[in-house]
This record gives sequence, structure tokens and C-alpha cells, in this order.
Amino acid sequence: MAKTANQKGNKEISGMERLALRASSMINHPVAQAQRWVTIHRLDTDGDREWEEVLGVIASTDELELTLNDDGSVTVRWEQQEVEVAGRGEPAFEREEEAAPF
Repeated sequence: MAKTANQKGNKEISGMERLALRASSMINHPVAQAQRWVTIHRLDTDGDREWEEVLGVIASTDELELTLNDDGSVTVRWEQQEVEVAGRGEPAFEREEEAAPF
């Protein structure tokens, strides 16, 4: 029996998924990561419920600071996260070999 495109698993992305992906890709963009902030603008296609839900998730994330702007956009800021290495955060140095005397 032949299946239609929708039955094969090709489903349209919801408004919530689309907005979450857009916000996530903006936050993860290399420029945003370098400056540690990004401004997200609400599009005409973003519904009220979706916008409020995504802002709620961002606001409830401890590492992120959310600022509501006068134009309806939001600015998300975060601090640089320090990554600990296996040796309790101490850098591991390899001993250099001495140059041969000849």
C-alpha cells in the first residue's frame, strides 16, 4: 500500500518548534558566543503563546539573563562558562624534551 508524504513522517514544524530553533541558533551563533549576548526579535509569524513560552524557558535558565527591550525584542546575555579539566581545573603541562647537544 502506498503511503503519502505525511504518512512517511514528513510533518510540518510547529510554530513553537520553529521559534525555539530560531532562538537556539541565534544564541549558539559564533558571533553571539564571542560577544556573549544576542537580541531576538519577535516575527509576525510568532504567536503570543509561543513567544511567551520561549521567553519563559529562557528566563528560567539560571545562566541566561533576559532583558525586555522597548521595541518588543529581548536581549539575552550570559557569562563565560569556565570549563574544568580532569585535573580539578589545573592546566596540564607536558614536559618539553631537551634539545640534543649536537
